[in-house]
Formats: sequence, structure tokens, C-alpha cells
Amino acid sequence: MPLLCGTPGAGYQYEYPWDPRSKPLLRIIVTALALTRADSLPARSPHSVGMSGARLEAIERVVKRGISAGGYPGAAVIVGRKGSTVLEEGFGSLEWNDPEERVDPHRSLYDIASLSKVVGTTTALMILFDEKKIDLDTPVIRYLPTFGGGLKNDVTIRHLLTHTSGLPPGRDIWRLTHDPVAARAAILATPLDYPPGQRYVYSDLGADVLGLVVEVVAGETLDHFLQRRVFGPLGMGQSFYRPADSLKYRIAPTEISPPRGYPIRGEVHDENAYAMGGVAGHAGIFSTASDLALFAQMMLNGGEYNGVQIMSKETVDLFTRRAFGHRALGWDTADGNFGSGRYLGSNAYGHTGFTGTSIWIDPDRQMFMILLTNRIHAARAKRPAKVISDVRSDLSDAAVLAVMDGDETLAMPTRFRADREIGWNPVARRHPRRHVASRHHKTTTHSAKRSKSSKKKPVKHHAKKSSVHSTKASRAE
Repeated sequence: MPLLCGTPGAGYQYEYPWDPRSKPLLRIIVTALALTRADSLPARSPHSVGMSGARLEAIERVVKRGISAGGYPGAAVIVGRKGSTVLEEGFGSLEWNDPEERVDPHRSLYDIASLSKVVGTTTALMILFDEKKIDLDTPVIRYLPTFGGGLKNDVTIRHLLTHTSGLPPGRDIWRLTHDPVAARAAILATPLDYPPGQRYVYSDLGADVLGLVVEVVAGETLDHFLQRRVFGPLGMGQSFYRPADSLKYRIAPTEISPPRGYPIRGEVHDENAYAMGGVAGHAGIFSTASDLALFAQMMLNGGEYNGVQIMSKETVDLFTRRAFGHRALGWDTADGNFGSGRYLGSNAYGHTGFTGTSIWIDPDRQMFMILLTNRIHAARAKRPAKVISDVRSDLSDAAVLAVMDGDETLAMPTRFRADREIGWNPVARRHPRRHVASRHHKTTTHSAKRSKSSKKKPVKHHAKKSSVHSTKASRAE
């Protein structure tokens, strides 16, 4: 087990029994081994699982409108129900400048950003909780001795999972260091903004601390633990941190002018996650829509898929149930906002990612929907965040409205949010300008008055000062 010792900021040591900066060759080997175990959910017709194929077609229109409006160059979409996929399609391309790089839901890799919090970090904690290796109400300082001091001594695992720890939303660790060990030390040394348990403030730093808890308790890095306990057993052969360079050609690029100084493709977009070596509690996983469908089905099955039990159903139910406001433990829940749409069930849960990703799971309807985009890649829309927000919600709504086997069939709207495109590309308001003739009339009148005045009075010594004032007024106009 790694030992944490020293004083943060002064000789701080994060002692690993492994190297957090794995060599490139090892990354290639791990990636290659994972790719040999690729799997996917079976595909069935919408009708066979009680859904309307005609209603599902609205998803294609909605996603394509987001592309045509300039919100993102392409998207991978999968909708699944009752153990099968009913829609799995790629739209557009991986980048704007190369339309030949078509999106494929089975092969196209995306930086899933904050989906890493739930697919990765929270899942690891669920496993350790199942094994009674962590306790939700134990202070974090028990696992990470250098995370402490004052009110930080009272922060628990539950506080971190519900974003009520008191930690700030973020901190520019990447401005301080690009050494993974020093970055971790800086995160643990971050002071609280408010006492724990008082209010909800979404925090990337809290997820990073949870990732470090996993590493300490499991005795291995977060990426290795997830590969061994989750991705490998589920057949998620295309899910990993720090993908090999050989995969770049099918990875969706992200930002083109980041602080790093070069376009990003195949590296984690988030700067803090990059400073941590590409493996962080809040970001870093690359995956395909097809792999995430396997994960979603495992969650719907109560922690099991294809004979492999990842965690118990009781743990799944506990972590996906509301615990503080709309937040569950690690997960978010559907409440009509945050891209969940209006119609998901009261027990639905999911998460979104900054790069333009989302996953929503509805256990009552036995269904899920996955959307992967790279909306931060040179978006052409004026408000790409509004575009992806509406498309996420429309995707969820259209999928739920396609369910036809319930007691009541919901009416389809005449238009979705994407059909209206409100606020996507607002036209800049033009300020009215004075008519040229009016300005000219004003100038000539002024000149006429000055000429008339000059006939009555001789020019005095202060005339030069008046001339200067007139020049300044003209420039201001």
C-alpha cells in the first residue's frame, strides 16, 4: 500500500509501490490486450422490446441538427432496452476538416471527460464498498493522512461522493506543476471553502481525492484497478486511460488551442488530469459508445453482466439513489435538468461530461441512452454548450417517448428543442447609428454659428483653445 508522508508543499512524498507514470510500451501492451476482448450488446428491433422505430427516428433529426448548427462535427449514439441495443449509429465525422473520418459507435474513441467520475472512480469505490474495504462515513484522513487539518478532518467519503465536502469546484493545478506526484500533493493540500455537509458544490477536486482513496485502499493505480476489475471482466476492450498513439486515427480530437500549446488528440483534454499523468478521479477515460453500453447494461442488471458480477445489486441501488438534493453517491439523477430530459423515471440516474458526452440509465423502463461528441473541438456554433444541452435532453426525451408498452403512451411533441434552436446561434444586436445627414447638418449649423459670431466679435487669444476642443469632440464622434 502506498504511503503518504511529509508536509504538503515542502518535501511532500507520495510513495507508490508502482510507477504512476507507466512507460509508453506498457500502455501499448495493455491497450492491445484489452482490444482482443472487445464485446458488444446484441442488437434487436425496437418493436421486439416494446418501442416504436418511427419515434426513434426523431433522434437522427435532433443529432444531425446539432451538427448542421455547428455544435459538434459528429456524434456516436446508442439507445438500449431490455438487454439489447435498438439504435446504434454514428453521425458526422470525428473532426470538421476531414469528413472521411466517419463516426462509428463501435470504433470511434472519445474523451468521456466527467463520465470518468462514474464509469471509473465511483465504480471502483462501489467495488471496495462491497468488499467492506471502505466506509462511506469514515473521515478521508483515515485513508489519506495528509488530507487533514481543521474542518478537513471531518470530511467523509460520503461528502466527497455527494459534492458536499467543502472543496472548491476546481483549482489550476496544471499552472503549478506537471509532475503527477506533485499534482496529487497539491490536490490533497487544497483548503475547504466551507464546512463539510452544508451545501452542494460540484467539485472535480473531490473526485480526484476519491481516486486517491481508491489507489491507497486497492494498492494499485486507478487505471490498473479498473482494467482488472471492471473493463477487462465486462469485455470493455476499448475503454482505458492514456490510449496508445497507434489509436489516434480513430480518437475524436478536442481542443485545438489549449494551454498545452498544440491541438489535442489522444491525450486527456482536462489540464489538471493531464498534469496528473492522464489518470485522475475526475477525468481521463477514453471509450466508445459500444463499450459504455456494456457498462450501462451491467448497471441495469444490478451489477452483473454475462455471468460476471462486478458489484452487488444492493450497492448499485444505494449509490444510484438520491442522497443530497438531486445528487446520488457519485451519480447524478434525472430531475428535468442537466441534459436528462423531461420524461425519465424517478429512479433514473446518469452523468454528463464537459467534452459533450452523457449517459442516462432508467431502471424502471430497463433502458439507457448514450451520447458521445467532441463539442469542444473548434465548435462553429456561437453557443455550443446550449446546443449540446438541448441535444442531450432531446435524445433522452425521444428515447423515452418511443417506449410503447407501458400503461400510457406519451404524446410526441410537434417540435423538439433542436427543432427550435433557441439560443444556439443568436444574431448580434446592431446598435442604431445616427444618420449621416444629421451629423452633417449639425456640423454645418455649428460652423454657421461660429462664422456669424466671428463677424460680431474680433478673434481673441482663447480661440486656439476652442479649436482644440472642437477637434477632440470630432474624434470622439
